[in-house]
Amino acid sequence: MGCTEPIAIAYASALARDTLGTMPERMEVQASGNLIKNVKSVVVPNTNGLKGIEAAVAAGVVAGDAGKALEVISVVSGEQKARIHDMVGRGVCKVSLLDSGLVLDLIVTLHAGDDWARVRIVNHHTDVVLIEKNGAVLLEKPVDTSSSIGEVSPEKRLLTIRDIVEFARTVDLDDVRDVLERQVNYNMAICEEGLRSSYGGNVGKVLLREFGDGVATRCKAKAAAGSDARMGGCELPVVINSGSGNQGITVSVPVVEYARELGKDQDTLLRALVISNLVAVHQKAGIGSLSAYCGAISAGAAAGAAIAFLLGGGEYEIEHTIVNCLAISSGVVCDGAKASCAGKIAIGLDAALLGYQMIKNQQQFRGGDGILKKGVEETIGVVGRLGKDGMRETDREILHIMID
Repeated sequence: MGCTEPIAIAYASALARDTLGTMPERMEVQASGNLIKNVKSVVVPNTNGLKGIEAAVAAGVVAGDAGKALEVISVVSGEQKARIHDMVGRGVCKVSLLDSGLVLDLIVTLHAGDDWARVRIVNHHTDVVLIEKNGAVLLEKPVDTSSSIGEVSPEKRLLTIRDIVEFARTVDLDDVRDVLERQVNYNMAICEEGLRSSYGGNVGKVLLREFGDGVATRCKAKAAAGSDARMGGCELPVVINSGSGNQGITVSVPVVEYARELGKDQDTLLRALVISNLVAVHQKAGIGSLSAYCGAISAGAAAGAAIAFLLGGGEYEIEHTIVNCLAISSGVVCDGAKASCAGKIAIGLDAALLGYQMIKNQQQFRGGDGILKKGVEETIGVVGRLGKDGMRETDREILHIMID
C-alpha cells in the first residue's frame, strides 16, 4: 500500500524500532540513488499529505506493523498521524546517499540514548539482509551483488514470449486465479477512486473529458487515474508487478477494460493477465527493477500484448505489438515516482495500442530500424541493455538534477 520505495523505508524503520525496543530519539537513513529518486516527490499514505524519506521513516517508527511488510502503515490512528508530523517537524532524521553500487540499498539506524538498532534491505523491497542491535548481529544474510552486474535470475531466464503465450493458453487457472483476481479487484478499485476524487494532475479525468469514453481512452484514463491516486497518497492497496505498483496497474487495468468491452469471460481475462504480467516481468528482467528507463513503457507494451490476445491475435500479432511499441516509446526516462507517472502510463499504453493497430494493418518496424533487432527476444534484449547499461549515466544525472 503506497508507492513501493517509501513503504520499503517504512518497513525497515518499523523493524528497526521493534529491534531497538523503544521509540528512537534520532534516526539515520542511508539510501541508494534510485530509492531517493522514488521517494522524494510522492505522498506517504496515512500521513495527512507528508512527502519524502523523513515522512516514510517517521510513519514506520510511529505506526508501522512490520509483520505486514509492504502494508506496514495500512492502519494509522489520528493520534499517530499527529506524532508523525511532530517527528518530521523536529528534524531528527538525517538522510545520506549510499553509493554501494547496488540499485536498491537501504540502511536505517535508530538511536535511543546509548542504544541503537540497524536494519539493511538490499535488491528487493522486503529483502532484509541485516538486523543489528548495539553491535550484536541478530540476522545476517549474504548480499547478492548480481543486480549490480546485470545477472538475471535463473527462473527469469526461462521466459520467452512464445512460452509465455503457450503457458497462458494452457495453465490450470486455479493455480493463478487468486493472485490475478486480487490484482483485478484491488487495482480497479484504486483507479475508480482516482477518477472519483482529485489527485495529482488528474490525467484520467482530462483524457475522458477531452477524448471521450471509448475503450482505448478508458484503458489509458483508468490506469492513469490509479497512478495519480497512488502517487497522491491514496490509502488503497495495489497488486504490483516487478516491484512497482504503477506497473502493476498498467499491466492489469487496461486489460480488464478491453476484456469487459469485448464481453470476454473471466477465464479469458485471466489468461490475458497471465500474458501481460509475465511479458512485463520478462522485459524488466534485463532492465532491472529500478533504472532510468520508465517502467510504464515496458508495462504498457505488456498490456498491449494481452490486448492483442483478447482481440484474437496469435503469437505473431503479440510479438509484433511488443516490438512496435518498444520502437515507438523506448527511452522515456524515469525521474522518480510522482504525479507525472500517470501521463507516462498514458503514453506507454498509447504506443502499445498503436503498435497493435500497425500489425493489424500489416505494418511493422523492422530489425535495423534504430535499436531494433530481428525478432522480439533480440529486441527485448537490446532494450534491456539500453535501460540497464546505456542509461546508467542518465540515471545519475537525473538524481543530481532532482536533489540539486
